[in-house]
Amino acid sequence: MDTLTLALPIFGILMVAEAIISKIKQDQVYSPKDFMGSMSQLAMNILIKLLIDSAIIGFHFFLYQFRIFDLNLGVINWLITLLALDFTFYWYHRASHRSRILWCAHVVHHSSKYLNLGTALRQSPTGPFTRALFYWPLPLLGFHPLVIAGAGAIATIYGFWTHTQLITKLWKPLEFVFVTPSHHRVHHGSNLEYVDKNYANLLIIWDRIFGTFAQEKKPVQYGLIKNIETFNPLKIAFTEWVKLVKTSLAAKSKMAVWRYCLESPNTLR
Repeated sequence: MDTLTLALPIFGILMVAEAIISKIKQDQVYSPKDFMGSMSQLAMNILIKLLIDSAIIGFHFFLYQFRIFDLNLGVINWLITLLALDFTFYWYHRASHRSRILWCAHVVHHSSKYLNLGTALRQSPTGPFTRALFYWPLPLLGFHPLVIAGAGAIATIYGFWTHTQLITKLWKPLEFVFVTPSHHRVHHGSNLEYVDKNYANLLIIWDRIFGTFAQEKKPVQYGLIKNIETFNPLKIAFTEWVKLVKTSLAAKSKMAVWRYCLESPNTLR
């Protein structure tokens, strides 16, 4: 059983607390239908992960036999792995917004017009497959597969709390180094000045270094530029995949198919 599944009871308590506090403040941050849509995606995501996680870790162990470096640094090894994983996630996340075929999986997470802790769990059932495409170099570089999995669990838990509107801004030094709710609200915005910004999960310094950082200034409009307007679990999960398949089947050449798969989804949203 993966860490996300084990953490669900704690996540559930925090979501209930967020809903109650928001109700008291008269802020509508939850919609029952939207929340059930998020939970449907979570259920499918967990099912897929239960089926493929062992295979992915096994493949990482296979690659680890051919590692370039031996990273036996004790506790420091965990910190380096977490840093490497966060760096890798930044580029995976950025690519998921810049490539249509990867966006087909990631769009699920952005398809809610609300931002709350439940949105953090709105994860695509096809996401585990696309993420695996980016993480395989880590064991080759010498990062132990179990440490990668452990660091991934830490990163997942950290990312949960940034999906809230209850926390405004934190102490400036923390805001400068770490991803905070303010930073991640920007990432979920469909405001043109916020689109494709703040990709990092743990350290916001990656966005500052690579020019994708944006400060939260104007009120955030959550969701997609063109929302899917459905709570049907299968449509939430696969609408963009269906569109991509239809476009590819209508293509006049293999080169056109590759172009459709790799083009920016910004031309489609």
